[in-house]
Amino acid sequence: MLTKSEQTTDFIIKTVAPIFNKNGYAATSMSDITKATRLTKGAIYGNFKNKEDLAIAAFNETVKNVLRRIAHHQSKSNSPLEKLLLITDFYRNYYDFSQELGGCPILNMGVDAKHQNPLLMKRVKFTISKIKGNLAEIIVSGQYNKEISANIDASVYSNQFYTMITGAIFMSQTMEDNSYILQTMDQIDNIIIRELKI
Repeated sequence: MLTKSEQTTDFIIKTVAPIFNKNGYAATSMSDITKATRLTKGAIYGNFKNKEDLAIAAFNETVKNVLRRIAHHQSKSNSPLEKLLLITDFYRNYYDFSQELGGCPILNMGVDAKHQNPLLMKRVKFTISKIKGNLAEIIVSGQYNKEISANIDASVYSNQFYTMITGAIFMSQTMEDNSYILQTMDQIDNIIIRELKI
């Protein structure tokens, strides 16, 4: 059971997370935050040290929701090879899903924080490393289960896959055209079947 203070903190984070994701850190004002939450600045700062602290918490919340969805989708199979294909299957529907969030949180915050906020940028890099690490772990698991070729460098392919996914998300959102994601997921599936699968 959450305390009243914890409930307020949770409410603030969940309310402002989509705002930070859509507008970016610099463009989100305290006025935007107080208007959305209907709380005073004092109440906000009673729960967070500053706007940056709140932005990091909001980013963590949004990313946690995305990663939870991916993990749930992956759980449909115990096969590492099929888990990789389930990841591309998840991203085929990512365009519509991310629109509800105000865009891809990792991409949005990465671009926004690059030259403005080192702490937020550090968090984005950590998240990207975590996602790539998860991909590499699946590949290694597939090698152990003899579903994926032992000659494959898991780190190289996890980097390649995530780079392709992120590029496709950027193009789809920029051009407002989901075909970039769909075509790229098909390409990744072909690489998985032709180059990774034994």
